[in-house]
Amino acid sequence: MFSVLANRTYRHLFAAQVIALFGTGLMTVALALLAYDLAGENAGAVLGTALAIKMVVYVTLSPVAAGFASRFPRRALLVGLDMVRAGTAMALPFVDAVWQIYILIAVLQSASAAFTPAFQATIPDILKDEQDYTNALSLSRMAYDLENLLSPVVAAILIGLVGYHWLFSGTVFGFLISAVLVISVTLPSISNTGGTSPWRRISRGMRIYLQTPRLQGLFALNLTVAAAGAIVIVNSVVIVKSLFGGSDTDLALVLAAYGGGSMAVAFALPGLLRNLSDRRVMLSGAIALPCILLVFAVASTRLQTNGLWPLLFGAWVLMGAATSAIMVPSGRLLRNSAHAEDRPMVFAAQFALSHGCWLITYPLAGWLGTSAGLPATMITHAVLASLGVLAALKLWPSSDSRIVVHEHPELPADHPHLQDASGKRHAHAFVIDSLHASWPAERG
Repeated sequence: MFSVLANRTYRHLFAAQVIALFGTGLMTVALALLAYDLAGENAGAVLGTALAIKMVVYVTLSPVAAGFASRFPRRALLVGLDMVRAGTAMALPFVDAVWQIYILIAVLQSASAAFTPAFQATIPDILKDEQDYTNALSLSRMAYDLENLLSPVVAAILIGLVGYHWLFSGTVFGFLISAVLVISVTLPSISNTGGTSPWRRISRGMRIYLQTPRLQGLFALNLTVAAAGAIVIVNSVVIVKSLFGGSDTDLALVLAAYGGGSMAVAFALPGLLRNLSDRRVMLSGAIALPCILLVFAVASTRLQTNGLWPLLFGAWVLMGAATSAIMVPSGRLLRNSAHAEDRPMVFAAQFALSHGCWLITYPLAGWLGTSAGLPATMITHAVLASLGVLAALKLWPSSDSRIVVHEHPELPADHPHLQDASGKRHAHAFVIDSLHASWPAERG
């Protein structure tokens, strides 16, 4: 897996990702504690609202930003967005009202909505080999898991020494170092778009995504991930501090357990994906998520607090593992479902649509948790996660293959695209493009 780090450009970008995510992880812990200071037991509702604002920004701005990104050099765009994020994070320690959290989150996440899809779409342009790209996806997931695993531990140490407000400075330095590392490499230019307008590119990326069966399945699985993940991100602080009477350090360790489970699976997946299909791995993880939520929801109504502590850690480890099984292969689906020039827009479509699911589950987890209690909230989210699994099973056929046999009755027999065809029927790696406006009726 780590052989891909021999590529200097990818190595620097990976380091930038790890460091920026580490800073973001410190901010996640600090923001939860800041919300608890400002709102007490209503912290879940505050976090739910803040994260809903983040999701609105992601859903609305990421496709638009990706459509216009081709007009700017990639490196300058990424560095500029890192600087905006660093400047915004610098203001967070001075927040003393809930509304200020909402404004700063909106500004910071606007920059992230443009940064993340552009960054993700750069990697397959650097790593052309599929196995190298698979390794990079696992390393990328491990970077997220290092955030979930290590930053809460470091946060727990720093909280005891200097208080949680100083954690925001780690976020600032993370974005600044990320910018320096991006400056240190030369990035491939965005593929020629043939003069296509940004708005047409936005429309094309969304159309490719929504007309590709495997990506329709991925869209459904996004709901499953969001339903389970919202419980972890929004309600962990309430579970640990209000339900269990735990400390700030306990919260950090619970979040670290989630990251540890995810990291373990991400490390194993490159080997597993050589023998198992993306669909089988992803659906296995998806089926596990609602089951885990239901078990913990029922147990929380029957067991004493002391008995729930080990169950909480175990459930969070397993949910992290199941989430990783879904998220790591998703990049392969996106890469294999579009031509290079369309990938930035397809990645942006995934970014927007997946965060549209989080836009539903984040506020639901916060508001329902406050009004109906945690068991009812977890059961509701388990139902949502199950709906995502059922939709994915229907939309993503088990016979899915990159090579698809299809016909072109609309093309003349001497068309260059039919050069190796048998009449007007042939087979090749199929993606939605100008010659393939829709998926063939026969999906096998």
